[in-house]
Amino acid sequence: MIPNLFWTGLFLIPIAIFCYTFMTPKTTYILLGLSLVPIFLPNSFFDRIQLSRSSHFYKKIGVRYINIFAQNGSLLNKFLRRKYPNFKVVSKSKTSIRKQYYQTYFFEKFHFSLFVFFTITTIYAGIQGHFYWVLTLTISNLLYNIYPNLLQQYVRVKLKSAVTDNKLS
Repeated sequence: MIPNLFWTGLFLIPIAIFCYTFMTPKTTYILLGLSLVPIFLPNSFFDRIQLSRSSHFYKKIGVRYINIFAQNGSLLNKFLRRKYPNFKVVSKSKTSIRKQYYQTYFFEKFHFSLFVFFTITTIYAGIQGHFYWVLTLTISNLLYNIYPNLLQQYVRVKLKSAVTDNKLS
């Protein structure tokens, strides 16, 4: 949980500072409200916007490197396996794989909503002439929302055959 809080704070602090400094509370609340819309979109929407059905594509654009720092990423898993040698994020049971598969939609909706908020706020910063903030918010959006969304797509691609295959118990 601590790595997640650090990662989240690292990227949410700049947008919080921008909103507090340069936006009225009403504007911030309106933009936050608009950005919640994707949470209510069906999973099929996220299937349609998925960039590729191939894990190779996601590897080529560097998504596996984001997985090092992700919530269930390799760095945290390595630490947990040292302490608990039998630890696994996903067991080979169909239930565990399905749970992980559908959890990707939850995480993608969360980061997609934040992506919308960051993007609208970045446009607002640009209109106001705050180009340093445009750069800062764009980098934050890329690392905190875009790549994590691509990571969720990558995980789904890898788990899809196991979820639809009847070989697992």
